[in-house]
Amino acid sequence: MDSKIIKLSILLFFLIIKVNATEFNGKFIQGHFIIGKTDPNSKVIIDKKKVKVSKDGFFAFGIDRDRKYDVVIKITTDGNTQKIVKSVQKRKYNIQRIDGLEEKKVTPPEEVYERIKRENKLIVAAREINSDLDFFKDKFILPLDDAIITGVYGSQRILNGKPRWPHYGIDFAGDLGTPIKAMADGIVTMVENDLYYTGATLIFDHGHGISTLYMHMDEIFVQKGDVIKRGEIIGTVGSSGRSTGPHLDVRLNWFGTRLDPATVLELNK
Repeated sequence: MDSKIIKLSILLFFLIIKVNATEFNGKFIQGHFIIGKTDPNSKVIIDKKKVKVSKDGFFAFGIDRDRKYDVVIKITTDGNTQKIVKSVQKRKYNIQRIDGLEEKKVTPPEEVYERIKRENKLIVAAREINSDLDFFKDKFILPLDDAIITGVYGSQRILNGKPRWPHYGIDFAGDLGTPIKAMADGIVTMVENDLYYTGATLIFDHGHGISTLYMHMDEIFVQKGDVIKRGEIIGTVGSSGRSTGPHLDVRLNWFGTRLDPATVLELNK
């Protein structure tokens, strides 16, 4: 065989290996968080969205609660593009009934509509941050010691007998004033003490569009811009906002996609 052909074949072989060297940590199931690992110089597109790749080759994304179609991933390395198509597994969700809420918290009066819109914009802005941080790839821990889960991700909520939005977080029971720990390293991007629905609320940026949110708190011990380490005490359990009693509701997002926090907390899911 001609030596040029042999060299070309060897080159193509190594290029194929390089393109195919993408790994995924996570399950392609509705609501799940996934970490990818590829060549640091690669360009990665999830569906039609270009995502950041860290200097070590990590990238992150997630799957919406109700997604029914495949995830299409395109990875381009040194001009060679690999298309990966992953089917999404469906989940069954619980029905959660919550009674005893103030009627104005179930169906807000018109005079608070503008307030709710303003507050939603604050949350959206914090969740849209696309920083170069790579804390998302590290271990997450439970926010409460001896945590008891009272509400799970995806549950269809019926409030005072009226069907409402699904629950997009995990509820942990806790006594008023119980210390809350940061689930992962991050930067505080939002601190609000009195949001209509979520009360005293914190949002952390973990990089690449991954954020966590802590709701219904009593006290908040951190400020916007603080760099927080996993395990630090960031506040206490409360019952602020739309709440029937002391508890902590935590959320996980990939930009505007609401993910199941259980997928980073190593809970049964």
